[in-house]
Amino acid sequence: MKNDRLLEGSIRSIPDFPKPGILFRDVTTLIKNKPAFKKSIDLLAKKYKGMKIDKIVGVEARGFIFGAALAHKIGAGFVPVRKKGKLPYKTIATTYKLEYGTDTLEIHKDSIIKNEKVLIIDDLLATGGTVKAVVNLVKQLRGKIVGIGFVIELVDLHGRDKLKDYPLYSLVKFCGE
Repeated sequence: MKNDRLLEGSIRSIPDFPKPGILFRDVTTLIKNKPAFKKSIDLLAKKYKGMKIDKIVGVEARGFIFGAALAHKIGAGFVPVRKKGKLPYKTIATTYKLEYGTDTLEIHKDSIIKNEKVLIIDDLLATGGTVKAVVNLVKQLRGKIVGIGFVIELVDLHGRDKLKDYPLYSLVKFCGE
């Protein structure tokens, strides 16, 4: 897949953030660009329209932006996955490893009904650890994951390998940088 020029050109690259040697891909510049943001949602909707998706699960925080807009566009419900302690009702949680330490994500216990078709959306696929944790939450609630979508994929970090059991789609792929 060749990257869309508008989308790729709307993503800011910041060297040495958050630490030396990292090239950070900033999707906020795409979000503020009206034509690029619209196109990103339209392309995701084109991919997933007709799949009769019940719920879109968006990952904190930028996954909320893309997930909620896409849910509206295709007529699905939206479910937020948040860091521990941020959701007000009964939750289930999963803890996963980060480069340095661990983190915990939560989802409301009643957010997905058994066998509902679920699409997971996030802004960026890097190593895949965060979204793999989200997959575990959806599976605990017995939702049926029909796909996982991203705006950006950092190919060289092989996050796709952790999610190989699910159909993945990304709008822009970066590699070798």
